[in-house]
Amino acid sequence: MPALDINGIKEIIPHRHPFLLLDYVEDYEPGEYCVAYKCVSYREEFFAGHFPQEPVMPGVLTVEALAQAGAVAILSEEGFKGKTAYFAGIKDCKFKGKVVPGDKIRLETRIIKKKGPIGIGEAKAYVGDKLVVSAELTFAIG
Repeated sequence: MPALDINGIKEIIPHRHPFLLLDYVEDYEPGEYCVAYKCVSYREEFFAGHFPQEPVMPGVLTVEALAQAGAVAILSEEGFKGKTAYFAGIKDCKFKGKVVPGDKIRLETRIIKKKGPIGIGEAKAYVGDKLVVSAELTFAIG
């Protein structure tokens, strides 16, 4: 599918500032996968307290960004348009590197299983070529 800017993303998922963690979508296939990006800046509100002397993006927010990429993939599918994808589980999550101001995170989430309104996504986040987070994310559509 064609790339999506912030307005295109907002047409698919319900997240809004300050919790919309995707800046743009490079590629996606409804019901299959999404490749999105988050450009991390010093202006992110969480850096004021995490950590003032060494700003690091909280790992759970990187996982949330991966979930939002998965939500673009699943909620762009015809049967799920206008719905919300909720977290139902996180499995085998591994943090392998830090995300700091100035980084551009590539967020890749592939839907590997669907049964009714429940599904599983294989998610990976990269800074450059370095894998920084991987997880299996379970979602429920409501």
